[in-house]
Amino acid sequence: MDEPVRTTGDAVPTGEDPLVRVWPLFGLVLTTPRLVLTPVRDEHVPEVVDAALAGIHDPAEMPFSIPWTDAPPEVLVPETAKYLWCTRSSVSVADWTVNFAVLYEGRVVGLQDLAATSFGTLRRVRSGSWLTRSGQGQGIGTEMRAAVLQFAFDHLGATSAVSEAVSWNGSSLGVSRRLGYRPNGSPLVEARSGQAEELQHVLLRPEDFRRPAWSLDVQGLDAALAYLVGSGAPEAD
Repeated sequence: MDEPVRTTGDAVPTGEDPLVRVWPLFGLVLTTPRLVLTPVRDEHVPEVVDAALAGIHDPAEMPFSIPWTDAPPEVLVPETAKYLWCTRSSVSVADWTVNFAVLYEGRVVGLQDLAATSFGTLRRVRSGSWLTRSGQGQGIGTEMRAAVLQFAFDHLGATSAVSEAVSWNGSSLGVSRRLGYRPNGSPLVEARSGQAEELQHVLLRPEDFRRPAWSLDVQGLDAALAYLVGSGAPEAD
C-alpha cells in the first residue's frame, strides 16, 4: 500500500491557537526524541484515516478485540471520524479517553490512546494503539507507549497502567515486556464472528516501569490536569 500522505503542517499547537482557547486539551503535546503526540485535531483526521487504510496488519489475522479494520473503506472512513469525535466530546474527569495522533517525521503514522475511569480514586490508566505497517519494526510502538506511560505516571499521578493484546500478537506483547508489564489474566473473546481468541491482559506499576533513556517533554500540562484529574495530580504513594 502507499505511504499515508501528510496533508497538514506539522506545527505544534500553541497558546495563541484559538482552538486551544476553547478546548485546552488541544494544547497538550508530548514530545520524545522522534515523535510528537498530541490529541487528534480535525486536521489530523484525514491523516489518521489514510494511515489506517495504508495497512495495520495482515488481513488474514485480527489483532484487535473489536474487528474494526475488517470494515470496507466506505464504512471505516466515516466510522473512524465518528469515533474520534465521540471520544473527544465525552471527556470528563469521571471517564475519559484521549486519542493521540502519533507524528513521525511530520506525518501521522498511528494512534495512541490513554484512558481512565474514576481516575481520581483508582489512579489507573489503560492504553491501546495501532501503527501503520510502514512504521512498524523501528521501535516507534515502544516509544509512543513509553511516552503516555511517562505522562501518566510522572504528570497525572497514575499508580498502575493496563493494556491487552491477543496472545499471538508478539509485537504488542513484546512492547509490553520491554516496558515492564506483567501478565494479568487471559480471557477469551470473539474478535471475528465464530472465532475465539485468547486476550492477554497486562499490568504495569511505576516501580516496574523500564524507563527509556530519554525524558518526555510535556506542553499544556495544567489544562490536561484540569480536564483529566480535576485539579492537581494526586500524590503518588
